[in-house]
Amino acid sequence: MIPTMTSEPSTSSRTDSVAWTLPNILTYARIALVPVLVGTFFVSGDIGRWIAVGIFIAASLTDYVDGYLARALQQQSSLGTMLDPIADKLLVAAALLLLAANETIAGISLFAAVIILSREILVSGLREFLATLQVSVPVTQLAKWKTAIQMTAVTFLLCGPEGRELFWFSSELGIVLLWVAAMLTLYTGYDYFRAGMHHVIAADNKPGDQG
Repeated sequence: MIPTMTSEPSTSSRTDSVAWTLPNILTYARIALVPVLVGTFFVSGDIGRWIAVGIFIAASLTDYVDGYLARALQQQSSLGTMLDPIADKLLVAAALLLLAANETIAGISLFAAVIILSREILVSGLREFLATLQVSVPVTQLAKWKTAIQMTAVTFLLCGPEGRELFWFSSELGIVLLWVAAMLTLYTGYDYFRAGMHHVIAADNKPGDQG
């Protein structure tokens, strides 16, 4: 009897299995919803705003659900770790730019939006560099609260004037929460940079050829 040979799964099949896990599919969906969110701002009337609110809430919920499922199903992956914060930043950045364009965020409150966007860009750059050193800085609990407050602020602001029909203080609360998120953004950004720069300086002090 000739023994049968069992072959290991090919690299492509292993890659496909990782790429199409449920948590990663939810992350892809969150990214795909960004242009849809932008499109709602070109829909005339109140319906556009309420669709935008619904899309943003649904996309925000996938941020929690995909992380929960990745842990529960033991489907955490490097791809998901990379794409998850990118999806969050795309969603929030698109919403803030649209809210600034239609002057829902205006005046001095624009500084809060600039603080949030600037921090995200700077942290993304540092995270990319740390990845080359094979170093990761864990997300703190305070940073998670920052994200939750930020998402809540944007949700209220997306409701706009029409939101007063449900919450008479929706716009004001949205601006207050936006500033709270901006202050937490500054603190968590500083905390991240303090932890990250330690590794950056250590890399510079390693002996080797200097260019």
